[in-house]
Amino acid sequence: MLIPKRSLENLPLEWVRAFEAAGRNGSFSAAAQETGLTQSAISQRIGNLEHRLGTQLFLRGARGVVLTVDGEAWLPYVSSALRTLQQSSEELFGVKRNQLSISASASIIELWIGQRLQTLLAADQTHYSFKTMVLSTDSALQEDVLRIRYGTGDWPYHFKAPLFQEVISPVAAPSLLQDDGHWQTLPRIALSGPRAGWQEWVQQTGDPATPVPRLRYDSMSAALAAARAGLGVVLASLPLCADDLASKNLVRLSSHELISAQTYWLLAPEGAITARQWRALTQALVEHTPTQHKA
Repeated sequence: MLIPKRSLENLPLEWVRAFEAAGRNGSFSAAAQETGLTQSAISQRIGNLEHRLGTQLFLRGARGVVLTVDGEAWLPYVSSALRTLQQSSEELFGVKRNQLSISASASIIELWIGQRLQTLLAADQTHYSFKTMVLSTDSALQEDVLRIRYGTGDWPYHFKAPLFQEVISPVAAPSLLQDDGHWQTLPRIALSGPRAGWQEWVQQTGDPATPVPRLRYDSMSAALAAARAGLGVVLASLPLCADDLASKNLVRLSSHELISAQTYWLLAPEGAITARQWRALTQALVEHTPTQHKA
């Protein structure tokens, strides 16, 4: 397709956008719905574009429209150019949010984000507000709040990334350990929530089901604090207690691991964050290289 140079001078961008939307969606009506225009407005803009370019971009028929050879050849270039234009304008001229609100559990804020804030703050000048998630009041999607939730990632968010691979294994304070190394008789600490617990551990390892836990917590940070105090053995998220393990405040008691399909996900609605801010968040908070959790 040979287009005279002067035919592209002062080419209205809305004509090009109408063509790209119609070509990508395969119909004028779908393009109208996507862009908020009427079908006749889409048809008129594409007609103007074809006249300016001197070539037909669509074949019109009773059953709809299909791209011509020229239209099909041009579409990927137009789509790529519009994506680049949108991304670059957001990066350079978009209204940058100077403050981001992140809703997460107290455990994630303390045990994961807290260890990575130095890297995050060095990335840009964004101000961060952290809100402890309360399930009863935080269930609805909020357009201006980023969230960290535990699950498989099947939520309707535009941006989402898993923080780490969830790996669970028993840990305890060194002072609690017995000389014979048999930790299975030590007091146990239970943790409420969606993670695998002592019942799943017993089923997979064959360890005894007793003793029954006398302490139960609803947050990993609280359960780890009890374990550090020597109050019992807790089935811990190894990524979340990595610092305790490295400093020997806690020690692993078994080489066996429960690998979970669920983990914590960083989630952001479209429009709540710029692409640059999302990159800074994921580079700082997402475990890009799986950690080997060795006993």
